[in-house]
Amino acid sequence: MPVYLRISLGIMVVLYFYLLLYFLKRKTLALKYTLLWLFSGFAMGTMLLVPGLLTVVVEIVGIETPVYGLFLAGIFFLIVISMSLTAIVSKQTERIKDLAQNNAMLEKRVREIEQRLMELEELE
Repeated sequence: MPVYLRISLGIMVVLYFYLLLYFLKRKTLALKYTLLWLFSGFAMGTMLLVPGLLTVVVEIVGIETPVYGLFLAGIFFLIVISMSLTAIVSKQTERIKDLAQNNAMLEKRVREIEQRLMELEELE
């Protein structure tokens, strides 16, 4: 791999980690969901620091060229990240549904209490 390409990829990996830490600091990204993003960043950094590792892994798996292996790894990471985000969204959907139901029950109780108070005021 040419030196200028390794340097530019290294800058991108550093920017990736900076952006990840920035999101953590601003609390845009929850700490419990960053493990997958950290893992993918370390995988990118490892491939950058040890360029022969991709070739060795591709030969062990039996893929024809390293580029195909890189595309396969990228697709794998995208699928894993998509599954993770889908699980998070599903869990949040359930929580929102429960909160909406609890809110509706509380509103009903408040209306009933207000109605009883109005009836008591009319009796006085």
